[in-house]
Amino acid sequence: MSTLTKAAIVDKLYKTLEITHADAQDLVEELLETIKTTLEQGEVVKLPGFGNFDVRNKRSRRGRNPKTGEEVEISARSVMTFHPSNILRQRVSDKSANSRRPRNHG
Repeated sequence: MSTLTKAAIVDKLYKTLEITHADAQDLVEELLETIKTTLEQGEVVKLPGFGNFDVRNKRSRRGRNPKTGEEVEISARSVMTFHPSNILRQRVSDKSANSRRPRNHG
């Protein structure tokens, strides 16, 4: 399994769209900045066929320190979530199922 990096995305756009490397870099940077700004404003980012990015506000709650068992207050915070679309979920599931090799049981 490998990792897709921002640089690899820029390179792919550069080759596929036949634009300059600088334009591809600007495109990726602007897209990511738009997504970040939208999430910072508490809005949902919906990308049909891919998924939704959302920011959820969690209330403060009581928790327990796992080492000491002491009760502690966990402060309110915001967390970002990603929910893949059914299309993406199916593509990943199909790819995963096709890449599994049958086991040799002797």
